[in-house]
Amino acid sequence: MTNDEVINLLQTAYSDEIETVMNYLTNSIVLDGVSAEEVKASLQADIQEELNHAEMLGQRLKQLDARPPGSAEFEARQHSLQPPEDSTDVLSVIEGVLDAENDAIETYRKLIDAAEDANDPVTEDIAVTVLADEEAHRTEFRGFRKEYRQD
Repeated sequence: MTNDEVINLLQTAYSDEIETVMNYLTNSIVLDGVSAEEVKASLQADIQEELNHAEMLGQRLKQLDARPPGSAEFEARQHSLQPPEDSTDVLSVIEGVLDAENDAIETYRKLIDAAEDANDPVTEDIAVTVLADEEAHRTEFRGFRKEYRQD
């Protein structure tokens, strides 16, 4: 792996984190119903953490003489995390979060490998830290999915 591959993965991860913030915020606003409250609260709590991830990634890109992508370079990829037509369809949001977290986990694992191959322990450390957060989010939303499937 080369430094270019590390930079490309950092830029992808940065864009994904920004998209996640947008989708978490939107879903935390649009979901309705008593059963949605716990999921909405979790999404709201995760927004700041995802922003922090994006900031770390952006700062690392700057340190590598690269830059985070701007909005003109943005390409939406989280199609399953779009707000549902039915604002009480909490399960579809949970499934969308799980899709996004699984994608993030895959990206961070690739970034860890690429950073190790490029002898970039700082990026590797950042990716390991963020990976742990993403795996924790996934575990939380797997729990939500189990609860909703029992209803």
